[in-house]
Amino acid sequence: MSADHVQPSATEESLPLRLTMDDSDSPSDVVDALFLGRFAKGEQPYARSRSVDRVKSGLTLLPPGTRILRSAKDEDRSATLAEGDGFTLLISRWNRGADVTVTAVTDELAEKVLAQATDGAQDEPEPQPENVPMGFWYFSPRRGPHRTTRQISAGTWEEIRPNYTAPVADAMDRLMKVAPEEIAGRLLLLHGPPGTGKTSALRTLARSWRDWCQVDCVLDPERLFNDVGYLMDIAIGEDDSSGKSRWRLLLLEDCDELIRGEAKHAAGQALSRLLNLTDGLLGQGRNVLVGVTTNEDLERMHPAVVRPGRCLARIEVGPLNRTEAVNWLGTDQGIGRDGASLAELYALRRGTRPASVPAQDAGADAGLYL
Repeated sequence: MSADHVQPSATEESLPLRLTMDDSDSPSDVVDALFLGRFAKGEQPYARSRSVDRVKSGLTLLPPGTRILRSAKDEDRSATLAEGDGFTLLISRWNRGADVTVTAVTDELAEKVLAQATDGAQDEPEPQPENVPMGFWYFSPRRGPHRTTRQISAGTWEEIRPNYTAPVADAMDRLMKVAPEEIAGRLLLLHGPPGTGKTSALRTLARSWRDWCQVDCVLDPERLFNDVGYLMDIAIGEDDSSGKSRWRLLLLEDCDELIRGEAKHAAGQALSRLLNLTDGLLGQGRNVLVGVTTNEDLERMHPAVVRPGRCLARIEVGPLNRTEAVNWLGTDQGIGRDGASLAELYALRRGTRPASVPAQDAGADAGLYL
């Protein structure tokens, strides 16, 4: 046997590389499969990867000295396979985002090449005074639990306070001014009919708390509490590079099934895990708050959710009464004797009958008040 011949290991021999294709496979699928070859055979046994949510315009993410082997572009995704001395690189791009994966002959080389490809590649939008950073968690079939960050617009509390009936506004006054050392209870519960401004209040809360609290919205809460791995990823959170011990607020919207009275029977362990995150062992040592919005009446909620000491705030967000609604709109036209919700008032301001306004046609303001 020559000195430069490497005998394959038993592991590599037990994993033959086969590539089966049919007419349902795209060129990008082929690029993905080819990338795995050197890793599967053990020629480059170390792999490292990183995601970039918004790649700076004009960046290829290719380190110096790389040679492109394959390049494919599908309708919604592109894939580039490249190589260099001792490493192979796969760049998968979609819209502004990218996944970068490196295999290499050593772990140090894999880390070095990955850093060359991705360090400084994140394009952060210019912050605006009315914007606040918000994280969005979701479970991706391809990448597992994943978090992306966006800048969202949010008004000040002084600007949106007239959107709420007096008892709600008074309760919100206290909540907006809460400081970390004043936190008692880890659950924030906003309940009431659709269109009363619960989501709008949460956006403004994120703005009011942004100096000490990171706000993340979970897009698939029904999966979160039924997938222990997903829940642990979110509960543990991401390292705070600033060195500050920041709090985190996890927002779960429209969780009616999770917290209503029969939730223990219908949702199995989901309710127990929610409660464990707020004041059980899972939440111990973590500065985590959970914010829940629901359309349920307080009487229909599970008693364990609303027991004393569990909630930082429990606010029923209802419509404005007739006097408040007339003051908000500047006229009594279209306002009934029981008042109107915020969504109905915006519909009246646009000259639309509230009952006939579908959510998708409600305009730019609608997403803030549903």
